[in-house]
Amino acid sequence: MHNVEYTGKKVLVLGLARSGAAAARLLQKLGAEVTVNDQKDLREDPLAAELQALGINVIGGGHPEGIVHPGLALVVKNPGIPYKAAPVRQALTLGIPVVTEVELAYEVAKAPVIGITGSNGKTTTTTLVGKMLEAADLHPVVAGNIGLALSEVAETVTADQWLVAELSSFQLMGTQAFRPKIGALLNLYSAHLDYHGTMEEYRDAKFRLFANQTEGDTAVLNWDQEEVRLAAQTTQARLVWFSTSEVLEEGVFVQDGHIHAILNGKNLPLLPVSEVGLAGVHNLQNVLAAAAICLAAGAPAEAVVEVARTFRGVEHRTEYVATKSGVDFYNDSKATNAAAATQAITAFPSVVLIAGGLDRGMDFHELVPVFEKHVKHVVAIGQAADRFLHVANLAGKTAEKTDSLEAAVRLAAERAEVGDTVLLSPACASWDMFGSFEERGSMFKKAVHTL
Repeated sequence: MHNVEYTGKKVLVLGLARSGAAAARLLQKLGAEVTVNDQKDLREDPLAAELQALGINVIGGGHPEGIVHPGLALVVKNPGIPYKAAPVRQALTLGIPVVTEVELAYEVAKAPVIGITGSNGKTTTTTLVGKMLEAADLHPVVAGNIGLALSEVAETVTADQWLVAELSSFQLMGTQAFRPKIGALLNLYSAHLDYHGTMEEYRDAKFRLFANQTEGDTAVLNWDQEEVRLAAQTTQARLVWFSTSEVLEEGVFVQDGHIHAILNGKNLPLLPVSEVGLAGVHNLQNVLAAAAICLAAGAPAEAVVEVARTFRGVEHRTEYVATKSGVDFYNDSKATNAAAATQAITAFPSVVLIAGGLDRGMDFHELVPVFEKHVKHVVAIGQAADRFLHVANLAGKTAEKTDSLEAAVRLAAERAEVGDTVLLSPACASWDMFGSFEERGSMFKKAVHTL
């Protein structure tokens, strides 16, 4: 608990959604006078009705004049709202702190925080950490970008638990005092540049995770990426590295096909790489990162090894769905950028790929060599469909586009032959056609099962 006093203070929550509602409820419990404001019309919104029943002021249908005023103590904004949005700009001009609900939850929670970020692998690593700490009887509560909003659990986690938080760059940009006991940066690839503008700004948002850490805290970093190594210069924390390619003096690494951890001078041989339950080099990195985090949190090696062996993956992340007429179907709906899609595609020798979604202006040229080697045929969907037809053309592959995911699944199944894999790995966000990547993945699975 970091003792911030909210009684009688006026706070504006921008953006309803689940995290906004959780922040509003928490602030009201802490005695604040809360107003929630959203651009969308909230007259039929059940969340809005629920908050109004609690006596919280909810204003929808735009940002009215005077919604941001000098009397506000704080603005808590939805992570997706850009800093160039008018009410955010107004607040910053008036010198009002603008944070995301991560900061609020941190101020209230009594438990030490493990913060996990990166362009890819966050959900898998966060889930692994939760399971490893559970196996170690360390009572983790997993929240953030995964499952529950942090503000939903902030009041109930106790000092003898760990609050394990999956954090996006959007969430981290809105932090000020936030200081995780253990912070982990898995990797950095070009992503969300429509929001951040430049790679440097995106990187700096990720590095916020370590800004307030002191010598008593731990930073877990990917040794294999130059970009990530730079984070070491931004923090006072003890550094624990992980690597799939180099033997480290301190950290978690692979040597002669075996995972080792050297921490505080102790060498712990963990398990052979061949026994790890998750397939692919990217998942091996996730396992190494999770092991480093959990060993730093005091979990015994046995708990780490048990979960590394038995954990088989996260829904919507290269998730096996079914085999029909000798063709395997995999759901990788969570791949919302080219780097994530590359990891899934390269896991299979012959892929009929379903790709496309929200068009953020990316050209996807980096996928050309991946398509050349692994993709047999492309079925493109969504706003960005033509971009994928272009990439397929450059790679010398056949491609077609269709206007629905169900039609795409039927087409892909027709084009696939025995031994092929039909893979949904969109490389794009879902918001052009779906409410979320989960909805997109669930629809894919349903369409596969009705083939």
